[in-house]
Parts: sequence; C-alpha cells; structure tokens
Amino acid sequence: METHHTFCRICESLCGLKVHTENDKIVHIEPDKDHVATEGFSCVKGLKQHEMYNSPDRLKYPLKKMPDGSYQRVSWDIALNEIGGKVKKLRKEDGPDSIAMYVGTAAGFGVLHPTFAQGFMTGIGSKSMYASATQDCSNKFAVSRQVYGFPFTLPFPDISHTNCLIVVGANPVISKWSFLQVPNPIEKLRGLEKRGAKLYFVDPRKTESAQTAGEHVFIRPGTDVFFYLSFLNELIRQNGVDRDKVDLYMEGLEAVESLASEWPAEKTAAVTGIGADVLRQMVTDYINADGAALYCSTGVNMGGNGTLAFWIQEVINAISGNLDKKGGTLVGKGIIDFIKFGVKNGVLMRDDKSRIGNFTSVNDAFPGGILADEILTEGKGQVKALFVTGGNPLITMANSGRLRAAFEQLNLLVTLDIYHNETGSVADYVLPCTDPFQRPDLPFVFPLMLGLQLKPYLQATKAVYPPEGEQRDEASIYLDLARACGVSIFGSPIAQGFFEATRKYHSFRRKKKLASLPQESILNGLLRLSRQKSFKFLLKNPHGYVHREHQPGSFLGHRVTTGNQKVHLASNDILDYAGKLDKDFEKELSQKDKFKLITKRAVTTHNSWTHNADRMIAKGRDTNYAYLHPADMEELGVEENDLVDISSETNTIRIGVKRLDTLIRKSVAVPHGWGHQHAKGLSVANKTKGVNVNLLAADGPERIDKISGMAHLTGINVDIQPAADVQKHTWSGID
Repeated sequence: METHHTFCRICESLCGLKVHTENDKIVHIEPDKDHVATEGFSCVKGLKQHEMYNSPDRLKYPLKKMPDGSYQRVSWDIALNEIGGKVKKLRKEDGPDSIAMYVGTAAGFGVLHPTFAQGFMTGIGSKSMYASATQDCSNKFAVSRQVYGFPFTLPFPDISHTNCLIVVGANPVISKWSFLQVPNPIEKLRGLEKRGAKLYFVDPRKTESAQTAGEHVFIRPGTDVFFYLSFLNELIRQNGVDRDKVDLYMEGLEAVESLASEWPAEKTAAVTGIGADVLRQMVTDYINADGAALYCSTGVNMGGNGTLAFWIQEVINAISGNLDKKGGTLVGKGIIDFIKFGVKNGVLMRDDKSRIGNFTSVNDAFPGGILADEILTEGKGQVKALFVTGGNPLITMANSGRLRAAFEQLNLLVTLDIYHNETGSVADYVLPCTDPFQRPDLPFVFPLMLGLQLKPYLQATKAVYPPEGEQRDEASIYLDLARACGVSIFGSPIAQGFFEATRKYHSFRRKKKLASLPQESILNGLLRLSRQKSFKFLLKNPHGYVHREHQPGSFLGHRVTTGNQKVHLASNDILDYAGKLDKDFEKELSQKDKFKLITKRAVTTHNSWTHNADRMIAKGRDTNYAYLHPADMEELGVEENDLVDISSETNTIRIGVKRLDTLIRKSVAVPHGWGHQHAKGLSVANKTKGVNVNLLAADGPERIDKISGMAHLTGINVDIQPAADVQKHTWSGID
C-alpha cells in the first residue's frame, strides 16, 4: 500500500488528505493531521469521495449517441474529428457565437481546467460563455466590479480576529465558507464564541451553524435586502459611519444615506419578521466591536435581490470602517496579483451584451437563465452547439425541464465529465475525464490568485493514481479539440504549437505517446513566472508551505482598481436598479401568508455530485424531502411521509414531507441536487426517488437579476397541497 499527501478539491476548504492506494486504486482516505492549515479536518464527503471515483459507472472511453438513442464507444480520433467537423461547419455558416460553453462548479476546483476551457473558446472566437456562477454567486462578482473595480475583488471576514460576525443566509458547518478556505467550521465558530465575540446567524432556519454557536435570528425567506437596508439606516442613525475613512477612500455616501433614510427598522419588520429592537441591538453590537463583519452566502445570493443585498452589505462594511481592518473584512492577495493583471489586460472585464435580454456579461459569461432562450430563439448568434464542462445543468439550473427541451434541439452537445449524467444523457458525445486525484494540481483559482484563505499557504500534489481506460484531463482535451476544430488554444498558434511540442517532447522522454499534457511542468512554469517556489519544492513540503500573512491596511488606497482608486459606494447602475425596491416591498407585504421555498443541504451530499455512491445515500437518505414546520403540516393536514404537490409559476413537484421545527413558519425547505432518474450512466443515483427542486425556478430574461444575471433559486413563492389519489410512497417530479 502506498500513502500520498494531497488535498481535497470538492470545495473551497481544500482539506489536506492522506490517500492510501493499492494496485492503482484508492482504498482509504484520512485527514492530514500535520497539514499547515486544515490540521486534520475533513468532512465525510472528502473522506469518502473515492467511492464515487471507483464506481463501475465511471466513464473510461468516449461515447457517441447513435440514431436510435443508444450510446456506443468510439475512439478519441473519431470523437475529436467528428466534433471538430461539426464545429467548423457551424462556425463558418452561423458564426463563432453559435458555439457556446457552460462551465460548472467542478471546473473551478482545479487550475488548468478552467484556463484551457476559456482558451478553447477564445480560439473559437465565441463570446457565448455561460457559468454555474449565475446560479449561486455572480451577484458578488457584479457588485465587486462596480464597487471595487474588478469582479474578483472579494472581501472576506477576518474570522481569526473579528469581535462581531453577522452571518446571513449561510451555513458553514454544512456548506463551508463560500469563496474562503476555513477548515473545521465548527471549531472556528465555537472559538469565536469562546473568546467573547458576538455571533449572529440570520436565516429562515435555525441551521446546524446556528445550533453550534451564537444567536439565531429568524428572517422570512427572500427579504434579506430589507434587513440590510434597515441595518444601514440604523448604522447611520447610531453614528456608526467612519466619516474620515469614507472621505479619504470612498465616494457616493450621500446617495447611500438618501436611500437608507426610507427604510427604518419598524418598516421592514413587517416583511422580514425581525423586530426593530432586535435589529437595533445587532447594529449596536456591530458598531461597538473592535473589528466587525457582515457575511452572506447562497441563501442571500439566490434570493431574488441578491445583488442589491450584497451591495448594501459591502457598503455597511466599508462605511463603518471595517473594510481593510483587522477583525473586519480583508482583501487577500494571491501568489499572482490577479486583480492588477485582470484590470490591465481586460481579463473578466468584457462589457459584451447578450442577444436575449441585453444582459452585460459578468466574468465574461452570460446568465445561465437565458441559455434556453438563446438556443430556442432563431436569428443571428443563435446557440447551436454547446460544450458542457464540469457541470450538470439539467439538474442545477432554473426551469430545467424547459432547458432539457432546448438541449434536445441543439445541433451539437458535448459533455466532459467523469460520469454519463443527466446532461450527458442527451449529449451527442460524452468525453471521459480524470477525477481530481488523477491529476497533479495546485490550490484552485481563488486561493492561488486571490489569497482567499484564512491561513495563506501553497501546496502541490502529484497525481495519486493513474487514469483508467482512455480518460484524459480537460486541459489536454481542449488542446486537442482546438486542433480538431481548426483553431488555436487561446487564439494563439504559438501557444498551440508550444503545448503540442511540449507534450511531444515528454512523450519522447518517456518513450511512449502521451495523450495528456505534462501538467506538472505547466504548473511549475506558472509558479516560476509568479516568482514562487518550484512545484518540486512544494512537493517536498507535503503538508503545505505557509505563505505571507494577510495585511490589514493593504487594500484601501493601494489596490482599489476603480478609475479614481476610490471605493464606489453607489454606482448609477445599482442605484437605478434599487428603484424597484418599493415595488418589491409592497409585493412582499401582500404575500406574507404565502409559502416560500428555500433550499437545504445535507452532510453527505454536495450539489448533484455525490448521489451515485451507495454510502452517501444509504439508511433512508435515498431521496430528498419537503421540510415543513409542524404547525404548517397540521394546517395542511399532512403527516410525515405524506406526499404534497408544491407548485410555482413554472412547474409542480410531488414529494414526501418531513417535519422540521427549526424552520420559520410559512416556508418549505427542499434540498437541491436530486432528480437523477434520467441519467443513463448513474446506476445508483438513477434509482433514487429524489425530485429536482429547480424545476420550480423560473428562467428567461424577465425572471433573472438585471445586473448579475442571477436566477432566483430560493425564496420562491409556492403553493402546497396534499397530493390526492396517489400511493403514499410514490415520489415524482411532475414536468
């Protein structure tokens, strides 16, 4: 048995791991107790992920869809040549923008995958990029660009030193800290409380995090923006603005004060359910703390007004003097000054407009919520080919039933994945990829380029075990696809030639033809260009190599990249969009008695990834449920395991009920990521009874956030009725 020191690449925590292999198979994973940052912590998903990778359902060879709908194994040469031929034809006849790409979350947890995926689309000359960010986080990118000058300028709470932390719509005990590597969240939250810091969780449910430490404050789903508005109002009323700091480093305070003046705590309490006295105490604690931070995640992001809510949060942290302050919110710096590089070279800064809805691209990508329209609407630029990389949009995107119909009309659909999943089950070609442990790597983009780590460090890992069959890493696949499509990676014949020659050289040295790029050499080159230690040096530090500490005071006046280097508290675009708030408030008032749908996560599942492992869905965990407050169940006349029909403006799902007394009244929580019955290649997951809750979410240009392109995936108005004339244990989505 061999032991390998590596790190997890399922989420931002990047937990250090010891992986044990035997006969080129992973047999056991345990936490790395000596890791410099994660110190022996890992979640069950990370410790059991090899059960997904060892599955007999793993893709090992390229598959092609046949006329009768079946899939047959084909060679890489056939798959590449046929895909390339179709892309060449579409590019010539319909233009490069007819060829689109959807980049999923899994692509973000490696370095070379997203880089070469974008390089392929640059070579095609297409601007038709779509990303999973518009399901859960592009509000943060859109606001950060307007406020700080660059979409990846992402302040994070200085958890190690804060004396007041207010967490809104986030559950780090289960979901970890979005965009920030914070290992062992339970220990960190208890540590905050133990040293006397004030800790609040504002959420429609008393989450696992709120049960661990701090105080919980119930809020009605989808009303976060009104909580933030009153928090801002009260901050100003209690003289909590650091006016000297604002004058020196910021502009737009008057417009912010004018907006906030209309939203006292008594007014918003009618929709949020948060009493004025409770809110005032939170603001007082925030002001009195020497270092305080407001932090939010997907519960706010996906709640319908995620852009405006996050904007107000950032304004509060800034004008209170907590931005760039010890114990407040910090802006990290990666091994590459990616913010400076991005602004200088226009990376992720395009202002392209979408054909449908005239949406401005965010991070050079258009909203996923208009992808179906872009496929179904004829005209110049109509999407006719789609590459899906590291994602499963037919489970994760809004109104996925309509999206499925759109995908079936494409001239070409290609998926790159480790499984033949739901999206792959309507694809023309399915290309088999390596999993994270089958490739060398560095910590993914956020810590590498932005320093989003509680304790900054670097780490390198070799591949833990080799590919099986004809699996290839995505970077190598995109290099070969570029050649097959008659273009060059990154739009550069020099780059295409260089990477092909590099692979040929390494093939010569190893005396065998290599399908994959020499990834270690490429990653080493990235490190050396950044004036960092070599890949080989990092491998000699298997538990991580501590990097420079975060420096409070290094951002304001130094690294803000707006035109005048000041924080723009109130851009015209955001202020104009805020004009809708009065109407939204009246709508919330009129619908106080309607049910609101929210999402929920489980310890053993992660988005749509982990449902094909027996252990993850064992012991009654083979489905999702609709969780309701016991009083709401009594009012509806249903008991546990009874079926209910949950209906939105787009669809109806049928699902079993569970009671949850930690949930606010008139809300229903349904975990997402389920609904695998259509997947041809998930022999475990496709036998589960779970329902895809995203069938209830709306898509289309009139239903998504105008600034960020975010879909509205939580806080949705729904009707709930007991299901009639069905057997008690029949689950289904009604689509």
